[in-house]
Amino acid sequence: MRTIVKVLNRSIAIVLIAIFSTALTAQMVKPTPAADRMKSLAAKRELANQSTITTPFRNVGPTVMGGRVVEIAVNPDDPTEFYAAYSTGGLWHTTNNGQSFTPVFDHEDVIFLGTVAVHWPSRTIWVGTGEANSSRSTYSGIGVYKSTDNGKSWQHLGLPESHHIGDIVVHPANHNIAWVAVTGHLYSPSKDRGVYKTSDGGKTWKNTLSIDENTGAIELDINPINPNEVYACMWYRTRRAWNFEEGGKTSGIYKSTDGGDKWNLITGTGSGFPNGEGVGRIGVSVFANNPNIVYAIVDNQGRQPDTATRKTDTLTYERNDLKDLSKEQFAALNDNKLDTFLRRNRLAPKYSAKMIKEKVAKNELKPTALYDYLYNANDDLFNTPIIGAEIYRSDDAGKTWKKTNTKPISRLYNTYGYYFGRLTVSPSNADKLVILGVSVELSTDGGKTFNDMDASNVHSDHHSCWFNPKRDNHMIIGNDGGVNITYDDGKNWFKVQSVPVGQFYSVTTDNARPYNVYGGLQDNGVWKGSTQRQRTNDANFDTLQYRMLGGGDGMGVQVDWRDNKTVYSGSQFGSYARTHLDTGGTLRIRPQHELGEEAYRFNWLSPILLSRHNQDILYMGSSRFHRSMKQGADMVTLSSDLTNGKVEGDVPFGSITTLSESPVTFGLLYAGTDDGNLHISRDAGASWTAIGKSLSQVKGLWVTRVHASKYKNGRVYATFNGYRNDHFTPYVFVSEDFGATWSSISSNLPLEPVNVIHEDPKKENMLYAGTDGGLYVSKDNGKTWMVWNKALPFAIPVHDIAIQERDNQIVIGTHGRSIYVAPLKDVQEK
Repeated sequence: MRTIVKVLNRSIAIVLIAIFSTALTAQMVKPTPAADRMKSLAAKRELANQSTITTPFRNVGPTVMGGRVVEIAVNPDDPTEFYAAYSTGGLWHTTNNGQSFTPVFDHEDVIFLGTVAVHWPSRTIWVGTGEANSSRSTYSGIGVYKSTDNGKSWQHLGLPESHHIGDIVVHPANHNIAWVAVTGHLYSPSKDRGVYKTSDGGKTWKNTLSIDENTGAIELDINPINPNEVYACMWYRTRRAWNFEEGGKTSGIYKSTDGGDKWNLITGTGSGFPNGEGVGRIGVSVFANNPNIVYAIVDNQGRQPDTATRKTDTLTYERNDLKDLSKEQFAALNDNKLDTFLRRNRLAPKYSAKMIKEKVAKNELKPTALYDYLYNANDDLFNTPIIGAEIYRSDDAGKTWKKTNTKPISRLYNTYGYYFGRLTVSPSNADKLVILGVSVELSTDGGKTFNDMDASNVHSDHHSCWFNPKRDNHMIIGNDGGVNITYDDGKNWFKVQSVPVGQFYSVTTDNARPYNVYGGLQDNGVWKGSTQRQRTNDANFDTLQYRMLGGGDGMGVQVDWRDNKTVYSGSQFGSYARTHLDTGGTLRIRPQHELGEEAYRFNWLSPILLSRHNQDILYMGSSRFHRSMKQGADMVTLSSDLTNGKVEGDVPFGSITTLSESPVTFGLLYAGTDDGNLHISRDAGASWTAIGKSLSQVKGLWVTRVHASKYKNGRVYATFNGYRNDHFTPYVFVSEDFGATWSSISSNLPLEPVNVIHEDPKKENMLYAGTDGGLYVSKDNGKTWMVWNKALPFAIPVHDIAIQERDNQIVIGTHGRSIYVAPLKDVQEK
């Protein structure tokens, strides 16, 4: 993702970013200090100990998606034993080649992992918390942990301000010496970045490589023959809610020859390695049998040369052909090619080349109207002609580098290398290496050419690869779908799927007997499943219990309870559909702006809502509010922009994030946005009024949920989330007067951003709150809160809550450990 305007040179872009950033920074809250977080976690422990809620949750899966694996640590003497570290699902241990796993990090203060390293001779396990893959749901850790008893107990070793850790390397002959790659804060500058070294088992740390507040360490490797030689990949990157800058001139590879005490840049000018503003994430791998051979992969954000050839379709135009045209130039466009362009881009049939040209001639439309109409920050990202992934090799221990790949590796990750960026060289063959991205690709000629090793049972988006040092056609990989194992260089894979690690964004239920659960998952689509069967290690469990309804990144789901067969679901950025589960009939639902209007901005998780008063009515939010009275068949835009307006960047921003309709009064609606706005409508969305202006302490923060009460017509709850500011204060508010005034009910909640608030179906003053660290219950309308984590990991992000009122059960969608259910009767009565 580039800076602001892709065609501008970097200096102009930086100025523009400064302007927009200044405007928004004035509203920003400050990042939460690590010291405050650690105090809060201690208080949370006490809160959990005092909780009177003993009702256990039951995990109902699914297991087939496997979650996002960030690192695998394998026992080289017995490869049937390994650890798999999940970004939000904890650490899992297997001793039977993945047939079964045991979670070994469920009781610590965080469950978010960036890396795991094991010193196998001493069986010392090191864990770095906080994923470094810089995704939309990359949660902050609190430093390094160590275990010396196979994960039965853990010791926190400090570095709590690190937030995100990319790698840990342990000295092969001394398990008390280790180096840690601290990537640092994701959404804010931080000085606690770089390489940290300990020589006393983690009792003390020294920051031996530090560059600036936006450049952190992402990966390390070591010369196994001479461990004084250590390599560190430094990465400049900044992220805001509306923009991601993936590289900069301070990115590069550093080398130490004295055990990591002093470092030198080895990829500067003249080294043969890319340097300058376009250098993004870097990965490095040392060949074990001859450590003079070192490979590196770089996400080169530099532009492809203007002379780069591309196929031109002579029957139509490209979007960029319609940019910056004058009236005269637009009038001269070929009508047939323009009509073909309109049809291929799915513009409404009412638009034709002739009609648009007439409107442009009359100044009713700008000559750039078509270009503007199709603009989308996310789509524009993918069309940016960057160089992309490149492979470099050094044969002199990093003194000089030479590019190896003879052709562009465009399929690996294109413009989103920030999410990948790793490679692994075989321990026994210097010409055999694997690179990881959307695909997993193998080279046997020293990185000149690559062939993908993907298969139907191998999920895309890869983050870790291990070669068996005794048999290098045996590999274990980790990806967004879990763990895969091959024994024949990827010709055949088997998938490990016995771990209930799913990253849910949303969850809901139907009203069937027995009822089913539905939810959308990160990179794993939308699924429907039964809650009636207990999870087992049966490989066919998910096939028997769950059904996939859609692909992509699964988002919101709504079910028509009149038939429990009509389902509304979708993927990222507002791509929704109505599907009948028996007939398979599908209607695509995505509101489209008119030519000449500003494009609608859809959130990553664009909200949809089926009215329980009349289930023919579907509500939907982009930057504006949309309504259908005919099950999505006639989506009508009813509001103006409910946000603070468009903010330039390469991440869609300025969008509605949450909708709620009063269970008491039809047409009483609430909407919240990612830039902190709250609105109310009393006429089913025909008109809207801003509310919440008195909430100055959360101005500009992401509204994660509005929830209209079933007990009182004017009562409404709202939650705000500072995750995208590295700000962890919980914000929960209630209004008794339709949002005119608000009261905070966050009270004793720990420092964890809040994702969802939900009323109990039977007890008026009972509330449930889901945070980035767990589930909480209040029996006094938010005056005090209790932890409810019986049979849950101690700290698991709860993204959504659904309550099946007929069966009086709560369903929670966790972003890390799939779906849990529990009865409410005992909780309500105690």
